Amino acid sequence: MRTARPSHLLAFLPLGAAVALSLSYWPGLVTYDSVRQYDQALNGAFDDWHPPMMEGLWRLILPLWPGPAPMLLLQLGLYAAGMAGLIAWALRRGRPGVAMGLGLCALLPLSVALMGEVLKDCLMAGALTAAVALMLLSQESRSVMPRAGAAALVFLAATLRFNAFLAGVPILLLALGPAVLVSRLRMVLAAAVMSVLLLLAMPLANQALGAAPSDVNLSLVIFDLAGITEHGGQDAFPAMKVEQPIGAVHHCYTPVKWDSFSWWVDPLCPLNFEQVRRDFHASHISALPYWIGQIFRHPVAYAQHRLAHWNINARFWVHDEIERPVQRESAPNDWNFHVTAGPALDFVDAAAIRSADTPLGWPCAWMALAFGLMLAARRMPSARTIGMLAGSALFYGLGYAVFSVASELRYYLWTMMAAAMAAVIALGDMPALPRSVRWRAGMEMAAPPLVITLVAALARL
Repeated sequence: MRTARPSHLLAFLPLGAAVALSLSYWPGLVTYDSVRQYDQALNGAFDDWHPPMMEGLWRLILPLWPGPAPMLLLQLGLYAAGMAGLIAWALRRGRPGVAMGLGLCALLPLSVALMGEVLKDCLMAGALTAAVALMLLSQESRSVMPRAGAAALVFLAATLRFNAFLAGVPILLLALGPAVLVSRLRMVLAAAVMSVLLLLAMPLANQALGAAPSDVNLSLVIFDLAGITEHGGQDAFPAMKVEQPIGAVHHCYTPVKWDSFSWWVDPLCPLNFEQVRRDFHASHISALPYWIGQIFRHPVAYAQHRLAHWNINARFWVHDEIERPVQRESAPNDWNFHVTAGPALDFVDAAAIRSADTPLGWPCAWMALAFGLMLAARRMPSARTIGMLAGSALFYGLGYAVFSVASELRYYLWTMMAAAMAAVIALGDMPALPRSVRWRAGMEMAAPPLVITLVAALARL
């Protein structure tokens, strides 16, 4: 192992610049989601619509420092510590180019802007980044504490989004070491066990925090049943106190997001969240089994709905802007939390908006890159690290093909970050490969994102 020279500290400069730019959103931009979470953190009456774990952490901090600032510092602190750990990991291995590349990953415009917003996606991404850094830095240590810390951070991430298990399993598998990775059967069994444990993290945390059930799962159920109804032409809902449900769905449904069926839209859809919840409960119908049953009864209509949504969500074959990629103003709130416009915030916002019109803002391109990296990883000296990061990025992104109910780019923050880090490590491995192997690895890594990006670009002409 080579000793890092003082000049190698230059690799930390892009990370410092990224953190400073994210802080231009001081004291942290609050969205409608985080306003609701802050209110629950204040009164201590949690429900499970948004992750109670985040609200519980916020409530612990409130006596010391009220407002969004401490939550912003928490998510940014985890993220910055994780990125700094990854840079240090590269420098320890005498790879200053990789270290600089990892530092530059932090300057991706969308991640810089999103990390200035107080969001569960950002806290989750920060926890996962720190977990990866701890796990990689512990590879040369016999101590179990860094790996235990990495596992704890992965489980924290799993309490923030129930689909975070798709991102966390690859990280935990690598943390378990060669004893698991040596055999495909062991990997599959370990992945199954890790998936179950991570899926349990959120409900157990919610129960421990005394969070009241909000029937948040109905947002996905309603969206999918509406999509099945729209594409299949038959009412997929149980008997509802709604006249002409097929007509109501046709009027309200959009493949972009489920919000048109929510209680906060105006005008209210006749087949709205509260109406569906009342009718489900009155009929003593369990929503999730009914939802699964309708998917099996109408697989074609379900697939059409899901593919239509995911196409928009992943920014693949689309022509117009779907959602504003990032926010630049806080949502209205009772505490007058707001960000102050200035040159730095204007710069970050403009860069994020512009990058969203390029492959840097297309989740389909990032997922294709992650897939290519997984293909090429087996030829690389850092195969397990690349495979772990690329797999975490890809599986988490693919999860939104099934679980998504909206089309916001923040959902793919971890996919973008993890794929970018994996790409930097893979490019750093390329010079060490024999020429023939380097050519094959380069083709495997580059072909999927090039094809997907070309098709997605043609759709925008």
